Amino acid sequence: MSISFFISMLSFCIVLSISPGPVNAMIVTSGLNNGFRKTFSFISGATIGFTLLLLSIAFTYEKFLISSNNQFLLFLEIFGSLFIIYMGYKIASTSMLDLSVKESKTLKFYEGFLLQWLNPKAWLACLAGVSMFVNSQITLVIFVIMYFVVCYVCLSLWGILGHKASIFFDTALKVKVFNMSMGILLIISASVLLLNNI
Repeated sequence: MSISFFISMLSFCIVLSISPGPVNAMIVTSGLNNGFRKTFSFISGATIGFTLLLLSIAFTYEKFLISSNNQFLLFLEIFGSLFIIYMGYKIASTSMLDLSVKESKTLKFYEGFLLQWLNPKAWLACLAGVSMFVNSQITLVIFVIMYFVVCYVCLSLWGILGHKASIFFDTALKVKVFNMSMGILLIISASVLLLNNI
Protein backbone atom coordinates (compact mmCIF):
# COMPACT_ATOMS: atom_id res chain seq x y z
CA MET A 1 0.00 0.00 0.00
CA SER A 2 1.53 3.29 -1.11
CA ILE A 3 1.71 6.41 1.06
CA SER A 4 -0.64 8.27 -1.30
CA PHE A 5 -3.19 5.45 -1.02
CA PHE A 6 -2.88 5.53 2.79
CA ILE A 7 -3.32 9.32 2.85
CA SER A 8 -6.36 9.08 0.56
CA MET A 9 -7.89 6.45 2.83
CA LEU A 10 -7.22 8.55 5.93
CA SER A 11 -8.64 11.68 4.30
CA PHE A 12 -11.79 9.80 3.30
CA CYS A 13 -12.30 8.58 6.88
CA ILE A 14 -11.76 12.04 8.39
CA VAL A 15 -13.99 13.93 5.96
CA LEU A 16 -16.94 11.54 6.28
CA SER A 17 -16.59 11.23 10.05
CA ILE A 18 -16.27 14.94 10.82
CA SER A 19 -18.84 16.23 8.31
CA PRO A 20 -22.23 17.23 9.77
CA GLY A 21 -24.97 14.64 9.82
CA PRO A 22 -27.71 13.24 12.06
CA VAL A 23 -25.30 11.46 14.40
CA ASN A 24 -23.04 14.49 14.83
CA ALA A 25 -26.03 16.78 15.43
CA MET A 26 -27.28 14.51 18.20
CA ILE A 27 -23.82 14.31 19.76
CA VAL A 28 -23.47 18.11 19.86
CA THR A 29 -26.91 18.42 21.42
CA SER A 30 -26.23 15.72 23.99
CA GLY A 31 -22.83 17.24 24.80
CA LEU A 32 -24.49 20.58 25.46
CA ASN A 33 -27.26 19.14 27.62
CA ASN A 34 -25.51 16.29 29.42
CA GLY A 35 -21.78 16.97 29.15
CA PHE A 36 -19.17 14.90 27.34
CA ARG A 37 -19.00 12.06 29.88
CA LYS A 38 -22.69 11.18 29.58
CA THR A 39 -22.55 11.56 25.81
CA PHE A 40 -19.62 9.14 25.46
CA SER A 41 -21.91 6.10 25.63
CA PHE A 42 -23.83 7.31 22.57
CA ILE A 43 -20.54 8.11 20.82
CA SER A 44 -19.31 4.58 21.55
CA GLY A 45 -22.53 3.05 20.24
CA ALA A 46 -22.35 5.09 17.05
CA THR A 47 -18.69 4.22 16.48
CA ILE A 48 -19.07 0.49 17.15
CA GLY A 49 -22.30 0.36 15.15
CA PHE A 50 -20.66 2.04 12.18
CA THR A 51 -17.61 -0.25 12.35
CA LEU A 52 -19.77 -3.39 12.38
CA LEU A 53 -21.83 -2.00 9.49
CA LEU A 54 -18.61 -1.37 7.57
CA LEU A 55 -17.43 -4.94 8.20
CA SER A 56 -20.80 -6.39 7.20
CA ILE A 57 -20.84 -4.46 3.93
CA ALA A 58 -17.21 -5.36 3.20
CA PHE A 59 -17.95 -9.09 3.56
CA THR A 60 -21.11 -8.96 1.45
CA TYR A 61 -20.17 -6.22 -1.02
CA GLU A 62 -20.00 -8.33 -4.17
CA LYS A 63 -23.23 -10.20 -3.40
CA PHE A 64 -24.89 -6.90 -2.55
CA LEU A 65 -23.94 -5.41 -5.92
CA ILE A 66 -24.91 -8.54 -7.86
CA SER A 67 -28.37 -8.67 -6.27
CA SER A 68 -28.86 -4.90 -6.83
CA ASN A 69 -31.22 -4.88 -3.90
CA ASN A 70 -32.91 -1.57 -4.62
CA GLN A 71 -35.92 -2.52 -2.48
CA PHE A 72 -33.66 -2.92 0.55
CA LEU A 73 -32.08 0.51 -0.01
CA LEU A 74 -35.53 2.05 -0.39
CA PHE A 75 -36.68 0.42 2.86
CA LEU A 76 -33.52 1.63 4.60
CA GLU A 77 -34.01 5.22 3.44
CA ILE A 78 -37.69 5.27 4.49
CA PHE A 79 -37.27 3.52 7.85
CA GLY A 80 -34.03 5.38 8.56
CA SER A 81 -35.70 8.71 7.82
CA LEU A 82 -38.54 7.88 10.21
CA PHE A 83 -36.08 6.94 12.95
CA ILE A 84 -34.13 10.19 12.46
CA ILE A 85 -37.42 12.14 12.61
CA TYR A 86 -38.20 10.39 15.91
CA MET A 87 -34.74 11.25 17.29
CA GLY A 88 -35.21 14.85 16.07
CA TYR A 89 -38.48 15.00 17.99
CA LYS A 90 -36.74 13.72 21.12
CA ILE A 91 -34.10 16.43 20.84
CA ALA A 92 -36.58 19.22 20.05
CA SER A 93 -38.78 18.32 23.00
CA THR A 94 -36.04 18.33 25.66
CA SER A 95 -34.58 21.10 27.75
CA MET A 96 -31.77 21.35 30.28
CA LEU A 97 -34.33 21.21 33.08
CA ASP A 98 -35.90 18.06 31.73
CA LEU A 99 -32.53 16.38 31.39
CA SER A 100 -31.51 17.15 34.94
CA VAL A 101 -34.61 15.40 36.21
CA LYS A 102 -35.17 12.58 33.75
CA GLU A 103 -32.15 10.39 33.11
CA SER A 104 -34.08 8.60 30.36
CA LYS A 105 -33.59 11.67 28.16
CA THR A 106 -29.86 10.95 27.93
CA LEU A 107 -28.97 9.36 24.59
CA LYS A 108 -28.12 5.70 25.03
CA PHE A 109 -25.47 3.35 23.58
CA TYR A 110 -28.04 1.31 21.64
CA GLU A 111 -29.52 4.45 20.07
CA GLY A 112 -26.13 5.43 18.66
CA PHE A 113 -25.57 1.87 17.45
CA LEU A 114 -29.00 1.56 15.85
CA LEU A 115 -28.88 5.01 14.31
CA GLN A 116 -25.82 4.10 12.22
CA TRP A 117 -27.56 1.01 10.81
CA LEU A 118 -30.58 3.13 9.88
CA ASN A 119 -28.60 6.12 8.60
CA PRO A 120 -28.45 6.25 4.77
CA LYS A 121 -25.32 8.43 5.02
CA ALA A 122 -23.53 5.67 6.95
CA TRP A 123 -24.47 3.03 4.36
CA LEU A 124 -23.32 5.21 1.47
CA ALA A 125 -20.05 5.99 3.29
CA CYS A 126 -19.42 2.27 3.86
CA LEU A 127 -20.29 1.29 0.29
CA ALA A 128 -18.12 4.05 -1.17
CA GLY A 129 -15.22 3.29 1.17
CA VAL A 130 -15.26 -0.45 0.48
CA SER A 131 -15.43 0.07 -3.28
CA MET A 132 -12.56 2.59 -3.22
CA PHE A 133 -10.11 1.16 -0.69
CA VAL A 134 -10.74 -2.53 -0.02
CA ASN A 135 -8.98 -4.75 -2.52
CA SER A 136 -7.49 -7.35 -0.17
CA GLN A 137 -7.76 -8.68 3.39
CA ILE A 138 -4.85 -6.46 4.43
CA THR A 139 -6.44 -3.26 3.12
CA LEU A 140 -9.74 -4.29 4.76
CA VAL A 141 -8.09 -4.68 8.17
CA ILE A 142 -6.23 -1.36 7.82
CA PHE A 143 -9.34 0.46 6.58
CA VAL A 144 -11.59 -0.86 9.38
CA ILE A 145 -9.07 -0.09 12.15
CA MET A 146 -8.37 3.35 10.70
CA TYR A 147 -12.07 4.17 10.35
CA PHE A 148 -12.78 2.95 13.89
CA VAL A 149 -10.10 5.23 15.41
CA VAL A 150 -10.94 8.23 13.21
CA CYS A 151 -14.68 7.86 13.84
CA TYR A 152 -14.15 7.70 17.62
CA VAL A 153 -11.93 10.79 17.58
CA CYS A 154 -14.18 12.84 15.28
CA LEU A 155 -17.39 12.01 17.11
CA SER A 156 -15.67 12.74 20.42
CA LEU A 157 -14.65 16.16 19.07
CA TRP A 158 -18.32 16.87 18.30
CA GLY A 159 -19.17 15.84 21.87
CA ILE A 160 -16.49 18.14 23.29
CA LEU A 161 -17.74 20.96 21.07
CA GLY A 162 -21.24 20.52 22.46
CA HIS A 163 -19.94 20.40 26.02
CA LYS A 164 -17.89 23.58 25.56
CA ALA A 165 -20.87 25.31 23.94
CA SER A 166 -22.59 25.18 27.34
CA ILE A 167 -20.52 28.26 28.24
CA PHE A 168 -22.60 30.25 25.75
CA PHE A 169 -25.88 28.37 26.28
CA ASP A 170 -26.01 29.23 29.96
CA THR A 171 -29.77 29.61 30.43
CA ALA A 172 -32.65 27.16 30.08
CA LEU A 173 -34.21 29.33 27.36
CA LYS A 174 -31.04 29.30 25.21
CA VAL A 175 -30.73 25.54 25.59
CA LYS A 176 -34.39 25.05 24.69
CA VAL A 177 -34.01 27.18 21.54
CA PHE A 178 -30.85 25.29 20.56
CA ASN A 179 -32.51 21.89 21.11
CA MET A 180 -35.58 22.89 19.12
CA SER A 181 -33.42 24.24 16.29
CA MET A 182 -31.29 21.08 16.07
CA GLY A 183 -34.32 18.81 16.37
CA ILE A 184 -36.25 20.70 13.69
CA LEU A 185 -33.23 20.62 11.35
CA LEU A 186 -33.01 16.84 11.77
CA ILE A 187 -36.74 16.44 11.16
CA ILE A 188 -36.61 18.63 8.03
CA SER A 189 -33.58 16.86 6.54
CA ALA A 190 -35.08 13.42 7.21
CA SER A 191 -38.48 14.51 5.90
CA VAL A 192 -36.94 15.70 2.62
CA LEU A 193 -35.23 12.32 2.21
CA LEU A 194 -38.47 10.54 3.05
CA LEU A 195 -40.60 12.58 0.62
CA ASN A 196 -38.11 11.93 -2.19
CA ASN A 197 -38.64 8.19 -1.76
CA ILE A 198 -42.42 8.02 -1.39
